[in-house]
Amino acid sequence: MKFGIKWCALLIMVWATGGLAKPAAPKLILQITVDQLRGDQPARFLDQMGEGGFRYLLEQGVVFKDAHHRHSNTETVVGHTTLATGADPAAHGMVANVWFDRETGKLAYNIEDDRYPILTEGADVDRSTEIDSSQALASTDGRSPANILVSTFSDELAMHTAGRAKIFGVSVKDRGAVTLAGHSGKAFWFSKAIGEFITSSYYYDEVPDWVNAWNQQKKPSAFAGKSWELLQDRSAYLFGDADDRPWEMDMQGFGRTFPHAYGSSTGKYFNNYLIYSPAGDDLTLDFAKTVIDAEQLGQDEVTDFLAVSFSTTDYVGHLFGNSSLEAEDNLLRLDRTLADLFAFVDERVGLENTLIVLSADHGGPEAPGYWESMGIESGYVSPDEWDKEPAIAALKARFGIGQELIQPFFPPYVYLNREVIKEHGLDQGEVEQAVADELMGIKGVSMAVSSTALRENRLPDTPLVRAALRNFNPKRSGDILILFRPQYFINHFNGEAVACNHGGPWRYDTFVPIIFAGFGLKPLEVFHRVETVDVARTLAAWMGTKPPSGASGQILSEVLEQQKNRRKDNENP
Repeated sequence: MKFGIKWCALLIMVWATGGLAKPAAPKLILQITVDQLRGDQPARFLDQMGEGGFRYLLEQGVVFKDAHHRHSNTETVVGHTTLATGADPAAHGMVANVWFDRETGKLAYNIEDDRYPILTEGADVDRSTEIDSSQALASTDGRSPANILVSTFSDELAMHTAGRAKIFGVSVKDRGAVTLAGHSGKAFWFSKAIGEFITSSYYYDEVPDWVNAWNQQKKPSAFAGKSWELLQDRSAYLFGDADDRPWEMDMQGFGRTFPHAYGSSTGKYFNNYLIYSPAGDDLTLDFAKTVIDAEQLGQDEVTDFLAVSFSTTDYVGHLFGNSSLEAEDNLLRLDRTLADLFAFVDERVGLENTLIVLSADHGGPEAPGYWESMGIESGYVSPDEWDKEPAIAALKARFGIGQELIQPFFPPYVYLNREVIKEHGLDQGEVEQAVADELMGIKGVSMAVSSTALRENRLPDTPLVRAALRNFNPKRSGDILILFRPQYFINHFNGEAVACNHGGPWRYDTFVPIIFAGFGLKPLEVFHRVETVDVARTLAAWMGTKPPSGASGQILSEVLEQQKNRRKDNENP
């Protein structure tokens, strides 16, 4: 006992003298998530980029060159919540953009919550024009973070500072803003129905005056009558001679070639066109600047937190592919957007006082046509036809089932008609495995995994099975997890075709950037593998908070070690 007391006293003395002191606290943590930014993309067109944006991050930051999501379903809300919590989907509960809630018998959109309606009249989702099929399936326009089952880093920061830290999330997408703001922050997202940034009654009793003031300026209307034009001369682009590929999509009349006209501000799809283009990120940037000024972020001794999720890269990738002229030009414009944001933060807070972390919710594939032009097999999958497959018909006959056995497919899960299975006195696990075996024979399917087999741990220990387990939550996951073959995926959003779609466990979907910069960090490239669950864990260690409640990541020592060395330098000038 005496030995233990002596060691405790020694530790207290070392801590007091700075030997174990936590890193200095920044005035602002700026967490940037770029939707569908594959890990190779920040540097892919760097020779065409200026100073202050991606070049600043890549040349001045701690850059993790082999960073990946480790779960199987690489969708938007899954990745955002993983970055926010440091937890796998199995723990944080956001297993997909949409899941079937067996308790209510309804589809559940990840952040929908009918208890907390949107505060702005007329801002409800226009399901007749909504490109985002998951959002269009929501049964209510109310929004909250209640479906996130664990705490986020921002929650831990709020608790650690007794609620004094100001915490905000901003994005075009509601799920991009809500997830990173956590349970304790405030979230704002863009309503395509009215062209304004909105929030719900979870966050406020009424819309703040400064938000109303921003909306009253009608900034989206500045794009009326204009077009998305190329930023540079066409000859400067890698894909300058590839503006009209047969697999690119003319979504709602936005066109397949430059210039892409926005049309009139009263046009049915005007606000949609904005988010299909760099204009969406421009608006997000402008609103984020307004948050910084209106809420005086980074202006006192308590660390504040601002999460900004830029969504245009995702829309452009879906419509045109990640190797397209549109994707290339969008990244050049995103580079300018980041440079603008960093310059603004430098002016208001100081980059030396700001810790920046940039990552992505998922990567993204190439369009099948592009893969095939390189001699790589690729294709699309049509789950709507699965119940009509001869093999499934034979299976239904085997079990004596005349009704539909497979309910609608909500990626990545197949949901079976449990009532029919129960009525026929069948074993759920046996039926799952039989359907999984048959689905394995369908072109484009790499693996079909029974949830009963996952739950009972009856599968071999392979990388794909581990990824599936990390995505499995018994209450929300479906009966069979479907993993498509590499280069195969579903190609539709809300009934309209798209060029390509993410969502798989393959490297083009899991590979994302992780970069820490600002606050005196020195340039460093790290080549060993790290994972997105490490981000929140590292932020928590930096700030001295407890880890988020479901966090399973590791602390990125390359980031924290720099702060220890910086502290020593300050102590010994």
